[in-house]
This record gives sequence, structure tokens and C-alpha cells, in this order.
Amino acid sequence: MIKVGIVGGTGYTGVELLRLLALHPQVELRTITSRADAGTPVSQMFPSLRGHLDISFTHPDAAHLEQCDVVFFATPNGIAMQQARSLLDAGVRVIDLAADFRIKDVKIWEKWYGMSHACPDLIEQAVYGLPEVNRAQIKQARLVANPGCYPTAVQLGFIPLLEAGLIDESSLIADAKSGVSGAGRKAEVGFLFAEAADSFRAYGVAGHRHLPEIRQGLSSISKHEVGLTFVPHLTPLIRGIHATLYARLKKDADLQALFEKRYADEPFVDVMPAGSHPETRSVRGSNQCRIAVHRPQEGDTVVVLSAIDNLVKGAAGQAIQNMNIMFEIPEATALNIVPLLP
Repeated sequence: MIKVGIVGGTGYTGVELLRLLALHPQVELRTITSRADAGTPVSQMFPSLRGHLDISFTHPDAAHLEQCDVVFFATPNGIAMQQARSLLDAGVRVIDLAADFRIKDVKIWEKWYGMSHACPDLIEQAVYGLPEVNRAQIKQARLVANPGCYPTAVQLGFIPLLEAGLIDESSLIADAKSGVSGAGRKAEVGFLFAEAADSFRAYGVAGHRHLPEIRQGLSSISKHEVGLTFVPHLTPLIRGIHATLYARLKKDADLQALFEKRYADEPFVDVMPAGSHPETRSVRGSNQCRIAVHRPQEGDTVVVLSAIDNLVKGAAGQAIQNMNIMFEIPEATALNIVPLLP
């Protein structure tokens, strides 16, 4: 059994980790921390877990995380970097669901996240946890930087085109929409029901902190710096991300065959039939990314539609997928979940 610890289990990604790990036949959940809720049974805070988890939140100081095989950080940015070194030194593997280790250039990270990095020397050894690109490295990793939700949807949509050298990488566009759970489980006026429901808005047009992460990932595929316009939007959904991606074709190709071949062996990327339009509800609660590729009017613009659940493939599910790879467990263990409908 894999002994698992979770730091920060009271947010949406934390409870999603709990929901999925409760189904995992090779996991023993040793500890889950919360300073404010230490001693509170998990099933009291999250009644959906009654009968599935018999464990209480533990104060971080009494968590004995160094006795775990792997620790997930489902915490705000800036927390994992404070604790990762001691855990790694104790032989514990670390999967960070926040952004502390995603960006390789420390100065860029500090610019976008507004704080000094506590352990910049660990960034180089961190493996970016996008299995569809870095599966071999993840298998050997001690420290995994779990990708962000927008970056997952956007990169999976562009990767086949960049790998094949089919598009002009200098002028990519990602028009992405997210449900309100992407902002986390917190009290904030802009995400109250009366504020977010029955409305739709763009935000972060001047620059969103997922932009450098997406650029880094796509540039590593392209082998050239990509030019990317990324505009996120808030939608009146609880969960889900839909990314509409645009690029200019440099040469002709069978785009449907390209995507089908690239993702043929990927358990959690579903390339839909030609002409399809994936919906966020078709992936709700699952670790799937559904993709459709279009070439409107047979012109020189390719449009890729990419839909994921931001809390699963965009966070907790992908983190467990990475854990399975790291411990050489069948990758789909605890993740073969049929999406919820309606």
C-alpha cells in the first residue's frame, strides 16, 4: 500500500483528491492537514465522503508527513515550497497541485506570483506533470509540479499541431472559459452566486499567471518561443473548462488523423469524431480531456476545442494519474470514472 498524506484538504482540489483516493485500492490515506479544522472528521465537513473515509483533519505540526510515501500539496501558491525540501530529504515524494515548481525561470515565477521563491534550487529537479508529454520523467520523479487547469486544456489541444510543425507558433490564440470552482473554495464577492450566476465575463486580459506556464510548455514542444494570446473567462458553471484554440496552418495535413494518432494510446484524451463539439458536461467529474479539431471552410485556420473538468484532469485527477505513474501502478487506477450527466 502507498502511504499518502495531503496538505491542505479543505479546498475543492483537496476534497476532490479525497473523493478519488477513497476509490484507490492501493492507497492508505495516512493524514490530511488543516490548521483551522484540526480534529474535525473529514466526513463532517464533506458529508459526501461518509462511509468512505474514517479520518479527521490533523494539525500540520502533528501530521508526521515524513512517514508517508507521497504527499500531495492542495494548498495556495507559496506553501509547498516551504515544506518540500524536508520531505524530499526524508525520502518522501511530493506532488504539488499549486504553481510553486511549474515555471523553470525563477525570475518569471516571482514576477507573476508576487513573492520570492523559497527553494529555487529545487525547481530544476521538479518534473512538469503532464503525462501525455513527460510520462518517462514522471516515472522517475521525486518532485512533480502538477499542471494548472487552463494550461492542461490549452497544451493538450496545441501539442499535436506543434509537434508536427503544422502551425505558425508566433500567433497562437487560446480563448478559454472556466467554472467558478477554479477560483477555489473561499468567500469572495465576485464568486458569490448572485454575482457570478446569469453572467459571463473575461478577466486577466492584460496577463494571467497561467500564461507563462502555457508558453513554457508549448515552447518546449515547438523548440521555438511561441507567441500566445490567452484570454480566460468566468462562466456561471461550478466546474469545467472549455478552451477554443486558434492557429494558422503553414501546410496541409489530415488534422483528424494527426490527433487520433497522437493520442491513440493516451487513456485520458478522447479525440472525438470529425465535426464534434465537446461539452464541459461530457467530462464532469472525470479525468477525461475531450478534443475536437476543425478547419472552418477548409481555410488556413485550425480551431481546436478542448474540454476538461478543472478539478479532475485540471487538478486532482491528474495528480493521482501522476502518482500512479510514479509508483508503477496502472495509470487509470481510481480514475476510470464515467462523467456525470446531467
